[in-house]
Amino acid sequence: MSKLALSLVALACAGLLAACGEKPGGSGDVIRIGSVSPLTGPQTHIGKDNENGARLAVDEINAKGLELGGKKVKLELLSEDDQAEPKTATIVAQKLVDAGVVAVIGHLNSGTTIPASKIYLDAGIPQISPSATAVKYTAQGYKTAYRVMANDAQQGKALGQYAVTKLSAKKIAVIDDRTAYGQGLADEFEKAAKTAGGEIVAREYTDDRKTDFTAILTTIKGKTPDLIFFGGMDPQGGPMAQQMKRLGLTAKLLGGDGLQNINFLKLAGADAEGVIASSPGLPIDAMPGGADFRKRFEARFGPIQVYAPYAYDAVNVLAEAMKRANSAEPAKVLAELPKTSHQGVTGPVTFDAKGDTMAGAVTLYEARGGAWVVLETVK
Repeated sequence: MSKLALSLVALACAGLLAACGEKPGGSGDVIRIGSVSPLTGPQTHIGKDNENGARLAVDEINAKGLELGGKKVKLELLSEDDQAEPKTATIVAQKLVDAGVVAVIGHLNSGTTIPASKIYLDAGIPQISPSATAVKYTAQGYKTAYRVMANDAQQGKALGQYAVTKLSAKKIAVIDDRTAYGQGLADEFEKAAKTAGGEIVAREYTDDRKTDFTAILTTIKGKTPDLIFFGGMDPQGGPMAQQMKRLGLTAKLLGGDGLQNINFLKLAGADAEGVIASSPGLPIDAMPGGADFRKRFEARFGPIQVYAPYAYDAVNVLAEAMKRANSAEPAKVLAELPKTSHQGVTGPVTFDAKGDTMAGAVTLYEARGGAWVVLETVK
C-alpha cells in the first residue's frame, strides 16, 4: 500500500474515532449523550431552554470530574433539532443512535418524544424526557422511557378540578391543537371537569401552526362559556388570548404548561392579564435547589422559560445511574435507573414501574402585570 493510501486510511480511522468518541457502552474517555428539542421554529425559546439546562448539568459534572470503571471520563452533549415535528424527531433520534450516544435527554414535545421512543427502545438506550407529559409516552411499556415531571393525567386533573371548584366554571369550552400533548392534556382536563360537575359546551380543534382562531372563537362565543381551556403551546395561546378580547369573549382562558412561560406573556401582551396556566412541579423559588439554580443558569443563559431545571435534573439522574453501574454501557445504566433516588433541583426524583416520576405536584399561576404569579400548588 502506498504512503498516500496509508495516510488516507489513517485519516479515515481518525475521523471514525472522532465521530464515535468512545467504544459502544461508554468505555472510552468521552461519553456522548443526546439532547433533542425544537431549536428552530416557533418553539425555539423552549427548546433552547431544555438544551441549556442539560448543558449546564453536563458542564458542572465535567468540572467536578466523573470516574467510571477506574477511568476519568468526560460527558459530551450532542444537541439535535427536531423542529417539534414527529417525522424529524425520528430522523434525529436515529442520527443520535448512529453517533453512539449512550442516552438521550428529550424530546421536548410529547408528539416528538413518543415516535422517537421506539428508536431508542430498539437501540437499547435510556431516554429521559424533561418535558413530555402525554400519558401514552410511558404507557407504551418501554423499559427505556422515563420522565422527570408530572404527566397530563396529573396536570389535567388539577386543571379540571380548579376550573370548576375554584373558578366556579359551569359552562366550559375546550380547544386543543391536535398534538399528542395538546389533545392529551385537553382530554384529561375535560374528564376531570366533568367529574367535578362542569358542562363541556364545545370541543374545538386547531393545529400547532395556526395563529388565527377567529372562526373557532366565534363559534364558541355563541355557546356563552364561563371558561375556555386550551391544550397547546404559547405560539397559539398568545394570539388566542388577543383574539378572545377582540371578539368580546369574557370567558376566562385556562391552559397548561405550554402557556406558562415568558413568551406567552410577550405574545399576548396586555391580553395575557388574568390568564391562568399550570406547570408540573413546584415554582422555581419553592424548589429545593431552585434559587441557586436560577442564579447559575441565568448568569449564563438568561431567564428560565419552563423546563430547564428538569433537563438539568434529568442529566444528573443519568449520571448517578452511571456511577451506580460504574459504567456508561446502556444496558447497565438501564438496570440502575429504576433504583433512582435523586435529590434534584426540582425536588426528589424517583420512578414508578412505568418510568413516571413519583413526585406529581402541579402549580397554577395567573398572569398579572406582565408576570406569572403563583396561585397554588396541588400535590
